[in-house]
Amino acid sequence: MSTSSSRVIKCKAAVCRAKGEPVRLEEVGIEPPKASEFRIKMLYASLCHSDILCANGLPFPVFPRALGHEGVGVVESVGAGVTEFKEGDLVIPTFLGECKQCENCKSGQTNVCTTYPMPMHGLMPDNTTRMSLGGQKLYHLFSCSTWSEYTVANVNYVVKIDHPNMPLAHVSFISCGFTTGLGAPWKECKAGEDSSVVVFGLGTVRLGAIQGASMQGASRIIGVDKNEVKAAKGQVFGMTDFINPDKYDKSIAELIREGTGGSGADYCFECTGAPPLVAEALEAVKPGRGTLVQVGVGPKPAMEVLFSTLLQGRTVKGYAFGGIKTKSELPIVVDKCANKEINLDELLTHEISLDEIDQAFDLLKKPDCVKVLIKI
Repeated sequence: MSTSSSRVIKCKAAVCRAKGEPVRLEEVGIEPPKASEFRIKMLYASLCHSDILCANGLPFPVFPRALGHEGVGVVESVGAGVTEFKEGDLVIPTFLGECKQCENCKSGQTNVCTTYPMPMHGLMPDNTTRMSLGGQKLYHLFSCSTWSEYTVANVNYVVKIDHPNMPLAHVSFISCGFTTGLGAPWKECKAGEDSSVVVFGLGTVRLGAIQGASMQGASRIIGVDKNEVKAAKGQVFGMTDFINPDKYDKSIAELIREGTGGSGADYCFECTGAPPLVAEALEAVKPGRGTLVQVGVGPKPAMEVLFSTLLQGRTVKGYAFGGIKTKSELPIVVDKCANKEINLDELLTHEISLDEIDQAFDLLKKPDCVKVLIKI
């Protein structure tokens, strides 16, 4: 296998050929980087629920597609005009950019850059792809495809890691899921001291939200999950109370109101997008000043459950990547993890090789599974 910067690399990647089809390991071609791009040799990747959604054609059914958007790798070769990165740099591919010059970036109110937004169409900023399958176009997942031995990224969608001793598994985990949860109470809601926070579900994103609420000094952090095994994980990251709804005859919203003095929680973080849970989360926040932060995206819209609760003065917020700016704020998260202010050891429950990628989705269904690490 040649890694010359001027040649196409033939390597293995996890590919979904059509909506709902199994993900298979295939030989793909990775083109050399163009201007403002570099090619990355992936080291580790991980599985996120967004990969499942994309394999099922959401939000846009573009196929065939090389999956994966969480991961860490080293720069293999650089294209023209690249000065910020060099060969051998340890990097995180991201699905949001940050130009620091557009109206949104300069506003200080959002991390959604209008110059380098989330690429939903599976193409590079120039509307082409650097990947091929049997000589045909192969779409990326967002701005990268990390379940591949090599990938190409635009410099505006990559963050350099300056902590060489930081565990590579941890680097992969903060490239999407955990950081998306962490940022919600930190950047989006600023859930301060004495606030009450409810997190629906105790997966990776939710554990990040619990950690973020704990960092902000929230006094009550309630985790809701039917899986008792996950309760111990929640406590590690700062959960103060746990509700298993299967143990009660009351609704989740009733249980939360009872546990927060009768009026409800200040903030609820709902991560599934399932209409029944969205409705419960809305009913569980305080009328007039409570906020639902909708983290998860489900396969069915939940608008029909919103209107009656919104009319009672509640607020619904959505966000990308926890509101965290990739270039200027993701390094802060890296520092906290490297300094052990955030301990991500508890997230890793299963590890596979890229050759075993067909097992990844089944592992995620196991009751003790939090995060699946993929060794590339």
